[in-house]
Amino acid sequence: MQSTPVTFGMSLLKKCFVAGSLVVVLAVAAGAAGYHWATSPLDLNPAQLDVTVKPHSSLRSVTLQLNRGGVPVEPELFVVMTRLLGLQSELKSGNYEFKTGVSPYEVLQKIARGDVNEYVATIIEGWTFKRMRAELDANPALRHDTAGMSDADLMTAIGAPEASIGNGEGLFFPDTYLFDKNTSDLDVYRRAYRLMRQRLDEAWLARSPNLPYKTPYDALTMASIIEKETGKPSDRPMVAAVFANRLRVGMPLQTDPTVIYGMGDTYTGHIRKKDLQTDTPYNTYTRMGLPPTPIALPGVASLQAAMNPAQSTALYFVSRGDGSSIFSDNLGDHNKAVDKYIRGQ
Repeated sequence: MQSTPVTFGMSLLKKCFVAGSLVVVLAVAAGAAGYHWATSPLDLNPAQLDVTVKPHSSLRSVTLQLNRGGVPVEPELFVVMTRLLGLQSELKSGNYEFKTGVSPYEVLQKIARGDVNEYVATIIEGWTFKRMRAELDANPALRHDTAGMSDADLMTAIGAPEASIGNGEGLFFPDTYLFDKNTSDLDVYRRAYRLMRQRLDEAWLARSPNLPYKTPYDALTMASIIEKETGKPSDRPMVAAVFANRLRVGMPLQTDPTVIYGMGDTYTGHIRKKDLQTDTPYNTYTRMGLPPTPIALPGVASLQAAMNPAQSTALYFVSRGDGSSIFSDNLGDHNKAVDKYIRGQ
């Protein structure tokens, strides 16, 4: 009479054990299947593609963007994997490059790290603004929102107060700028403009006293001339001293790069005597003082030289032919240097 409860209890225990074992087996099987899916290579077509994850995207939105971009992750499994790993709040926007053979787990890790596919735009010291625009226009990774804009409209679009000048010359800092694919070219212009303003303001605050130019823009113009005139970087402070001294004593700057800039597209690679005699706003042989705007994009070394010229009384310089220059305090010594290094006498 007392054995029935024992038999019933053992039977119930056995059923619970079997059910529990089944749950464990199913969980292990599900885990194994999930692991297999997460680590299996994906077949992409084309074999390499870019997918842009938009800012502020939800987890499910990210999976849809991946699918639409050609990365065939299974949405529900991708969501579960992301949540199990606690990465749902770590997903970062940007442009990502994926190649065939990548696994769903690797896709997730790449987006969680923010391992975006960055592109570059390099702006070179000494370029004119016209050259800068042409180079950015030719960059295939940028979105060209400035196409058809005048220089003045472009300056207005980036919020530059110099838009009234109608000329962006010298106002963009030469550097390498990283960006995501399809970034607006206006973003690169804004960053380069702001960085130049920052570098110019820093250099102006650290300038030497008694400079012959009164505004940062004048100093920027001088820096652009130094950038174009200097073949040897260490000569920049001396070149700056020559031009500063000429301004102080009322001499014309007489610098060929300004004449060339004023010639525009008519310059063919050679400057002639008649070019030096043809008056333009940029001809520093026919006009006194600085030209009306910079003539190129100066780098930080030229900015610093313009703000802190060498302590010198030199008024002349001529190239030695090796990139360096020889400096003279008077016309007689300068003419001797010209005879030696230019005429070979």
